[in-house]
Amino acid sequence: MVLRAKSAGTDHAVHSGQPADRQSPVRSRAVRILGIRVDDVTLAEAASAAGEFLRDGAPHQVATVNPEFVMEARRNPAFAQVLREADLCVPDGVGLIWASRLLRQPLRARAPGVELVWALAGLCAEHGRTLFLLGGRDGVAREAAQRLQARFPALRVAGTFEGSPEDPRAPAQVRAAAPAVLLVAYGHPRQDLWIHRHQVELRIPVAVGVGGAFDFIAGRTRRAPARLQRLGLEWLHRLAREPWRWRRMLALPRFTLLVLRQRLTRRG
Repeated sequence: MVLRAKSAGTDHAVHSGQPADRQSPVRSRAVRILGIRVDDVTLAEAASAAGEFLRDGAPHQVATVNPEFVMEARRNPAFAQVLREADLCVPDGVGLIWASRLLRQPLRARAPGVELVWALAGLCAEHGRTLFLLGGRDGVAREAAQRLQARFPALRVAGTFEGSPEDPRAPAQVRAAAPAVLLVAYGHPRQDLWIHRHQVELRIPVAVGVGGAFDFIAGRTRRAPARLQRLGLEWLHRLAREPWRWRRMLALPRFTLLVLRQRLTRRG
């Protein structure tokens, strides 16, 4: 858990033997799950943070963390560094809520990446800022942009580009469009590593790795029924519809066992 101490009007994180994390201007509390920081922010607070980032104008990175992120960061030092240095790590996966409660450091709510995309689009429409959608395949970014504009007619989309993390044209496309908000759908950890690598040159006020959000927004992939979402079984619904994801899902039982071990170690 990150403790906050105020000195001369500035917040600082206090850690014991842990690498320093970048401090979000809205973060009042964070939880460490298997050593990985997750900020205790609701969806509304995450959107509010994005608004502050837009007003600030400096480059900021937002990560939508779930149990797969945690497991990847444990074996991938470069990805772990990205999460440490991110300006905001929102709790996307329901597994994080379960883990935080078991560890007696409860996160208050999820901030699903798909819902965050809708919130960011609304924020851009309200304040006259532009949005760029990077990644996805077979025109899904363009379809997602159309859906976002249908809900928010005032939204200005600076552009869409499929490409890949290795495509040398991608940074130039984003730089030429100069958006206020960049959504990158390369899947983790590639999307987050890409943002971290290019933020210095692109200087996007809000850059977010959004995974498969474009598919959901475009309507190509259906979200789990609300009842399954409330029960925390959205992952099972997605696995049933996309059985090829089973290898990635193997991270979930390992995550569960490690959290249980952390809880028992603390009790001991």
